[in-house]
Amino acid sequence: MQLIDNFGRTINYVRLSVTDRCDLRCVYCMAEEMTFLPRAEVLSIEELATLGETFVALGVTKLRITGGEPLIRRGIVDLLARLGQLPGLAELCLTTNGTHLPQYAQAIKDAGVDRINISLDSLNPERFRQLTRVGDIKQVLAGIKASQAAGFKRIKLNCVALKHYNADEVPALVQFALDEGLDISFIEEMPLGRIDEHGRAAEFVSSDELRTRISQHHSLQPVAAKQDNAGPARYWQASGYDSQIGFISPHSNNFCSSCNRVRVTATGKLLLCLGQENSVDLRAALRESENPHSEVRTRIINAMQHKPEKHTFDLDDEPQIVRFMNMTGG
Repeated sequence: MQLIDNFGRTINYVRLSVTDRCDLRCVYCMAEEMTFLPRAEVLSIEELATLGETFVALGVTKLRITGGEPLIRRGIVDLLARLGQLPGLAELCLTTNGTHLPQYAQAIKDAGVDRINISLDSLNPERFRQLTRVGDIKQVLAGIKASQAAGFKRIKLNCVALKHYNADEVPALVQFALDEGLDISFIEEMPLGRIDEHGRAAEFVSSDELRTRISQHHSLQPVAAKQDNAGPARYWQASGYDSQIGFISPHSNNFCSSCNRVRVTATGKLLLCLGQENSVDLRAALRESENPHSEVRTRIINAMQHKPEKHTFDLDDEPQIVRFMNMTGG
């Protein structure tokens, strides 16, 4: 069984959010004063496991667990262990802000997580706190060390690049990743949710500009895309290093033609595109149907016919999508 949309794209990658809550308040992700979902609206661990099982049975080979911050979700290790045992699942991944990795890195590795992405937008303690509003860089650095000790297949850092916040620090972040044997990706900010701290157009810095800055310090060569990895990042490699340097460019280098993924929010809403509102309610199928497994399967299959061809992000400061990134899932 394969999930194929109307544009011939095979959907084999699902990002599954387990919570909208987070212990940080990153300026590009959410408002400083957030109202989080009532817990009754969030899918249970059992419901999340059912969705994971259903997607894998429909040909999905990669699951990424996201949030909010997934490691603050009660029962997360048990969920990961259940998902990690699914026959047919090639990769179980997790995206985290890193603050709880000192406690959980080994446990989630033992549960079956293959790869982790860790958000790191600055190495400067004051700037890190400014970007996260409440964060302590020491916690994240300790989390990176714990992850290295746990022995994940791959560890990648994610950095949202903002022109007047941290773009000047990109070469230093790259050097840190190279020295530590980590991959790193730089992401153009996406217009999700209304924010007040900065204007998105004024803070935009393109992937090409960042790559030019990095090239002043390292000789970069493009990495050929693998056929089984149609992700949004375009990867490069610095001469003499194994680490990969990725660029996710929703504005300057649209990646929609190769999109192989969908997202499920913590409330069970199947989002067919990050930059569109097309969605299907899977929670209702789980909670109201007499045969939830069959109904969820049917809704997922039918939803593929409504996956948009592309997003319509632009650099207007008015958000194209009102939901924040923590509500979207990762």
